[in-house]
Amino acid sequence: MKPAPFCIFDEVDAPLDDNNIDKFNNIIKTFSEESQFIIITHNKKTMAATDIMYGITMAEPGVTTVVPVDMREYAD
Repeated sequence: MKPAPFCIFDEVDAPLDDNNIDKFNNIIKTFSEESQFIIITHNKKTMAATDIMYGITMAEPGVTTVVPVDMREYAD
């Protein structure tokens, strides 16, 4: 059985406390060896655990811009 090539999660981590956020991030890290994850979140711990983060901004009305940040460049 093959894993899904990618999964999309929309704020599934929002109701979790810090302890469960850590567990969630560890699970994602484990499964990301065979699948890609797109996670929509506002949680700082989840954002810090990512490899690449994409922000969407609207500098002027009606014009959105995608801002990619490769977090691996900032890893210790």
